[in-house]
Amino acid sequence: MDWAAWHDGYDEPGSVLAGRLAAVRRIIRDTLDGLPAGPVRAISMCAGQGRDLLGALAAHPRRDDVRARLVELDPRNAAAAEDGARRAGLDGVEVVRGDAGLMRHYRDVAPADLVLACGVFGNLTDADVLRTVEACAQLCREGGTVVWTRHRRPPDLVPVIGDWFSARGFEQVYVSDPAAGFGVGAHRLRHPPKPPQSADRIFTFVPEKQATQP
Repeated sequence: MDWAAWHDGYDEPGSVLAGRLAAVRRIIRDTLDGLPAGPVRAISMCAGQGRDLLGALAAHPRRDDVRARLVELDPRNAAAAEDGARRAGLDGVEVVRGDAGLMRHYRDVAPADLVLACGVFGNLTDADVLRTVEACAQLCREGGTVVWTRHRRPPDLVPVIGDWFSARGFEQVYVSDPAAGFGVGAHRLRHPPKPPQSADRIFTFVPEKQATQP
């Protein structure tokens, strides 16, 4: 997969990716609107070119409150994210080129007010999706929000992912309608974050066809 070219779908009006991006940006803006005054910490796993967070922050009145870490392995996407943050004047955004499946990239910025797992769950085994949900309960502060995405092709794991978040102390803020053609969810942590676990690896990113094998 050419992960830089994959982003071209965002620029196609009416595409599933364009609709998903708009939904994620809206949730990010709404989350920022509801946070108390003061610094805001954000984490983005497999951030790609950062179009979701950077696009939401660009004109938001709290843009300068946000200190964000975007973790992305693909060098072209990481460079595009850095360029986008620089052109938007988002000095609080840091792009780390590295394996987003490693907890070491997040420990020093957690707990966060906002955790993005967008474009992740469709490329993980079900077991790794569950491990990532559990990791989010360590990465979020109490009251922090996780925004996540997952395709709705069979087998549709979106309802199950929602249940996994609920079972780990999150309340559902939003889940997109199945008719939208994409899955976007947002869940807010209702209790203090769980203690950090010693294991470093959260997930291994795999091609989607492998991720959906029984």
